[in-house]
Amino acid sequence: MRNKKNIQGKKSMKTQSLILSLLSVLPTAYTHAAAMDQSGQSILAFLEDKNYFEASIAAVDPKVSGKVRNRPDLVNAGSNDLSTGDMAQSYQYYNAALKLQIAPKVSFGLIYDQPYGAAIEYPLRSNNTFSDTEISMKGTLADVDTQNIAMLFGFQPDAHFNLYGGGVYQTVKGKVSLRGNSMSVFNGYDANFKQDSAVGWLAGAAFQIPEIALKAAVTYRSKIKHKIDAQETIFGQPLAFTTDKDTEINTPQSVNLDFQTGVYKDTLAYLNARWVNWKDFRIRPTQFGALTELATAELSQGLYAGGFNLDDYQKDQFSITVGLGHQFTQKWAASADVSWDSGTGNPASVLNPTKGGWGLGLGVQYNPTDNYFIAGGIKYIWIGDATAQDGTYYIPVPGASEIAQQGDYRDNNAIGYGLKIGYRF
Repeated sequence: MRNKKNIQGKKSMKTQSLILSLLSVLPTAYTHAAAMDQSGQSILAFLEDKNYFEASIAAVDPKVSGKVRNRPDLVNAGSNDLSTGDMAQSYQYYNAALKLQIAPKVSFGLIYDQPYGAAIEYPLRSNNTFSDTEISMKGTLADVDTQNIAMLFGFQPDAHFNLYGGGVYQTVKGKVSLRGNSMSVFNGYDANFKQDSAVGWLAGAAFQIPEIALKAAVTYRSKIKHKIDAQETIFGQPLAFTTDKDTEINTPQSVNLDFQTGVYKDTLAYLNARWVNWKDFRIRPTQFGALTELATAELSQGLYAGGFNLDDYQKDQFSITVGLGHQFTQKWAASADVSWDSGTGNPASVLNPTKGGWGLGLGVQYNPTDNYFIAGGIKYIWIGDATAQDGTYYIPVPGASEIAQQGDYRDNNAIGYGLKIGYRF
């Protein structure tokens, strides 16, 4: 009986190990899901048994377009074109992780990912709502890149619990260009955010019952404070409305919940839930902020001079993925999941005119031998409809919110692809 139980336990562990590798191969987030959330910041690689290494790449091809409001302040005279064109750019991001069991109860890990990003550029259109066909010949764009390296230590007091934590080193850089009639006095504005580095931390706990392939983990990541040198110009001329200083940007705190359990022979059910504190995120470069204060004072005839942000979000993001993984043979396994993302509020910024969405993902994994694998996945996302607004939407001036609404984005989608290799040693 004891030998039979041990054999069943080893089989359960093997099934768990094979299918668990699939669970993070699909692109779990994308630029146009909620704010700039991108990688999903999975911790699953650190929860693998013994020593483990993985590397993955994900590519996302979104299609996001809409129609602008037919108003003379937004659409060029004589133009019948109300389309924004496809403003979402395709992009790729990369992940890698190393986990070492350096002692029977102590583990060490390194995780590299690109947690946040943006890749949007409005094409030139005759309506000139979000593009400038007269001077710069350029569309409104946002390009943001972040990179994280997390160093973790874990302590396993027994076979069921794993307590872990560590530091996070993060870099951020980006650029933003505002173009078109919709930008009013900000048409021609450019901000180049030089790369900045800062540190944060993460902590979490996991519980497992290997015999039934049950594993649960909760991970908290702190916000990370950056002070970035932003070079601000309008049509190439430096801005100097106030004394220059660094722009403060705090990448958001977040919580991930991962859960999986065996539900049938060689079959796992899994869940990932994520919260990101986007409501407290904002970008207001120094000169841009000073110019918005002057603009809002004039717009409100002196009633409000508080200005507005270059980019911010009104609600936190909540997302959830549920799915099933099944091992068909000793070498082949597959998974399918459904995901939902709340978005960060509607109306949404013209730099991210979407409201969450739904996704359907499929993945497959091949194990040539017991100690390494190749996995791939594809996900289709139905992007939520949204109304786009500029930064004046929330200022306390009667009629401002109506004027700030500039376009409607409907029936958009994205396709994500993922490829991962893993090695156990």
